[in-house]
Amino acid sequence: MNSKLRTLTNEAISSQYFSFFVTVILFLVLYGVGIMTYKGFMRPQVFFNLFIDNSALIIVTIGITFTLLTGGIDLSVGAIVALSCMILASLLQNTGVSVPVAVVAVLVLGIFIGGVQGYLITAFNMQPFIVTLAGMFFCRGLTAVISRETISITNDFYVSIASERIGIFGLGFISIGAVVALCALVVAAVVLKYTKFGRTIFALGGNEVSASLMGLPVFKTKIMVYVISGFCAALGGVVYSWIMLSGYTLHGLGMEMDAIASSVIGGTLLTGGVGFIPGTLFGVLIQGVILTFITFQGTLSAWWTKIVVGALLCIFIIMQALITERKSKLSSKSSIEAAKQ
Repeated sequence: MNSKLRTLTNEAISSQYFSFFVTVILFLVLYGVGIMTYKGFMRPQVFFNLFIDNSALIIVTIGITFTLLTGGIDLSVGAIVALSCMILASLLQNTGVSVPVAVVAVLVLGIFIGGVQGYLITAFNMQPFIVTLAGMFFCRGLTAVISRETISITNDFYVSIASERIGIFGLGFISIGAVVALCALVVAAVVLKYTKFGRTIFALGGNEVSASLMGLPVFKTKIMVYVISGFCAALGGVVYSWIMLSGYTLHGLGMEMDAIASSVIGGTLLTGGVGFIPGTLFGVLIQGVILTFITFQGTLSAWWTKIVVGALLCIFIIMQALITERKSKLSSKSSIEAAKQ
């Protein structure tokens, strides 16, 4: 019996979805505690608000996850969000540009910034941390150059998009931004799970040299990963502008750290090669639940969210290290047993 239990435990730990299930259980526990502690916590709209309030972060985290899967990182996403909001506000308020043109311009800019960063990282073998840090300073500075003051968005069509609500079976509603975030989540999950490009990303994160020797398009894939991250950051900026209806230099400040934390809590290894897109969703939702706790409590500072997330991040990184070590031991043991036979 003990041997069977030990085997089941080893199989569970060895599963690539182990961290994901831990994250889901943590989310359910936190949400359950909220329901038991606060009467209004069980209202369906409280759950839907997690998606509405965190829609931009969900999209940005998807992009970050792509870079982390290759063993890279992107610190520029928060600044791209701010730059996107500022450009949208400036175009819609100070020019006669239509909403679709302004949105497309912002998305193209995000793709361009991500492509440049990806090319520098790949072609010149530069550290992603340094390149994207420079990108963060550039985008944040460019945002301030456009305007140091807040630019409000009062375009009627844009405001109507931002205020649109979609009913959910009479239980509540979600925003257009939440729908965009969920669509992006589905697309990203399909790409990583069922396409050659997605499999190449995992191979690249597992071992770049081996991926190259297998003839996989390493150069192209690494650049495309940062293009996707830039696009997601710009799209997140569009969604964030629907929430804030303004452009401001400090929009998205620290969002890159929230996105990295959410991705890691969701089961993505910082060393690359392991990750699960739905896990990133629950990583974001855990942050949302903690902030909802604070809102319902009424007297705690929102900074407690950062403290709790920081603690969770440390726990999950330690857990990942222990899981990796455990998998290595199991692999070595299996190899030895196979050699004996």
